[in-house]
Amino acid sequence: MKGSALLIDAREEIWPLKEPFTISRGSRTEARVVVVRVSNGEHTGRSECVPLARYDQSSASVFAQIESIKNEKNLDRQTLQTLLPAGAARNALDCALWDLEAKTSGKRVWELANIPVVAQVETSFTISLDTPDKMQAAAKGNANLPLLKLKLGGDGMDLARVEAVRDTLSGTRLFIDANESWSAEHYRKVVPAMKQLGVELIEQPFPANADQILENLDRPVPVCADESCHTTADLGWLTSRYDVINVKLDKTGGLTEALRLCKRAGESGFELLIGCMVCTSLGIAPARVLASMAQWIDLDGPLLLSRDRAHPSPYANGKIGIPPRDLWG
Repeated sequence: MKGSALLIDAREEIWPLKEPFTISRGSRTEARVVVVRVSNGEHTGRSECVPLARYDQSSASVFAQIESIKNEKNLDRQTLQTLLPAGAARNALDCALWDLEAKTSGKRVWELANIPVVAQVETSFTISLDTPDKMQAAAKGNANLPLLKLKLGGDGMDLARVEAVRDTLSGTRLFIDANESWSAEHYRKVVPAMKQLGVELIEQPFPANADQILENLDRPVPVCADESCHTTADLGWLTSRYDVINVKLDKTGGLTEALRLCKRAGESGFELLIGCMVCTSLGIAPARVLASMAQWIDLDGPLLLSRDRAHPSPYANGKIGIPPRDLWG
């Protein structure tokens, strides 16, 4: 079908969660994803994205962006970078094109990207924002896992939350995610104690439009940019504020830009965290390709769902294996 437009289909799916998932911005009981299929008439690639209101996205906005390029001839991953902005819609299309290329070529995506694959990698598991007692109980219920991420809220209970979890799990690795909820005063008050409690990473303490305060604060615990970093274009002003970059495909607009961001961030001295939204294994599989490039992996989205897709990404004992070909890539 050279010279013809690819056949593109998109639909929304709703996946219920095991339990409510709560962060500083609110709570949810389901994951809403948009699944995109791209066909050349012989093979079909697919992927999914998670539109977020935090980035002014919705399923409707994703559908509109996809519709705008449906008739584009000779659509490929590089052309796509110029047709759509970084975000959820481009992510789903980009990763579906990677999957299509893998199916057409008979190769796996990491072979196409020419990067090594890690057979198993340790991933964190998220404990939702709640009272110290409830977070302690949730952590205790996952005591077999090697790395937990604690969601914090910027209120007076943050330190108590971490202390409660640490009292229960003395040897478990911990990092925290404030989701833009902290003030500078709060940071100064709790970070030294977080260091003593063995917290190894602090994710996005301040709002993305107010993170310049980090230029004047000590960072005894490495600080990770999430909402503050989407693509390689953001790296320039982050070097004096952050130590780590959280790479999420729904922010970069797909694996193509994520590979660039990982390379450029590493060259700029940042360490890497590979993260995800609350999604199914279909959203995890492309991000899993990046595991060999990162110091932390936070790809637990499917573990928060009541059920996952057929041929899911393999999880066992806090580690994630290689996603099967029948799933993606």
